[in-house]
Amino acid sequence: MCTALVYSDATGKHYLGRTLELTVDLPYQLAFFPKGFKVASAVPGHPALAYDVAHAFLAITMPARIPTAQTPLGIADLKVVEGLNEQGLTFSVLSYPAAAGQQQGVETTRAVLAASDLGSWVLGGYATVAQVKDALATQPVVLEALEILRGAVSPFHYVVNDATGASLVIEFHKGEMQLYDNPVRVMTNGPRFDWHLTNLDNYTFLTNVDRSTASFGGYKAQQPDSGIATAGLPSSSTSVGRFVRAVYYAEFTEKAATPDLAVRTLAHVMNTFDRPRGVSIDYPEAGGAHMEVAGLDADGTTAYATEFTTWTSLSDLDRGLLFVRDYAGLNFAQYDVRALADQGEPKVIPLHRSNDIVDLTASLTTAAQS
Repeated sequence: MCTALVYSDATGKHYLGRTLELTVDLPYQLAFFPKGFKVASAVPGHPALAYDVAHAFLAITMPARIPTAQTPLGIADLKVVEGLNEQGLTFSVLSYPAAAGQQQGVETTRAVLAASDLGSWVLGGYATVAQVKDALATQPVVLEALEILRGAVSPFHYVVNDATGASLVIEFHKGEMQLYDNPVRVMTNGPRFDWHLTNLDNYTFLTNVDRSTASFGGYKAQQPDSGIATAGLPSSSTSVGRFVRAVYYAEFTEKAATPDLAVRTLAHVMNTFDRPRGVSIDYPEAGGAHMEVAGLDADGTTAYATEFTTWTSLSDLDRGLLFVRDYAGLNFAQYDVRALADQGEPKVIPLHRSNDIVDLTASLTTAAQS
């Protein structure tokens, strides 16, 4: 359902790419949260946890509930799915159905943080992964049933990356929170993150160096093309296969010399994880591990469910730039979180819906004859 990876350029600057796959295109909102914005995270049975945004941030968000005529959505209903703050800290939500389970009891008099508010709490409050780890050591986080997901209990895990290159996985497995330093700076979905790391032990043979000749008895084999080095990569779009491929691309992709080239390079990398509709399908009678969203079923034009890349984002952690491309777009839209830093009020717009093909046919009519 999701793939996230950090790419580094030749100077050691870091860039996060991530895709999001679902069977439906949801009403995502791009939201800017300014310094001083007040948040209250409420969990039934506990006092609300109040906090102010100390670092302005920009986020792709989803509503936590279904709006009605009597209770329209407000900015407090928008929950971070992907975000970048002005300090270069990122927060990513990825599907993880095994999160729910028996949670550690917390005194009813103590304020707790709802898992759906982790994004605003992390991005609004901290500048580095180390700060987030320290804060989570003392701040209880509670998984909750989410109305928009038909009562599913916070079926996610979370990744935090910072401008130094540090990476943290926040994972709830059967209700128990685990914090993992992420040495490969890659995340997909299940199984558990530590399982994915162990699975990499099966891929020590991977290299980006093509071995294009070999001898078998008296026969000398010769590859007619380049690219044989990738033959050992998993080919499926499962979370296990994507994790290994993401590690490979993050490790071996050529290091760009400038930030602009690095963003373009990362866009090419993320294209390898892009999923068109229909590439894999599930019929209802066969089941399928798809996230069901209340009021927003698949479009009904097909007899099957098919996951597709509803949007891809790129984050430049050093310059504070967020790039987003939705399923309809060929190009990315750019947003500068630091250019918005002086805004004193929150801002919300629908996520850019693009059909940005540029027709340059006319330029040929005035071109010089070669």
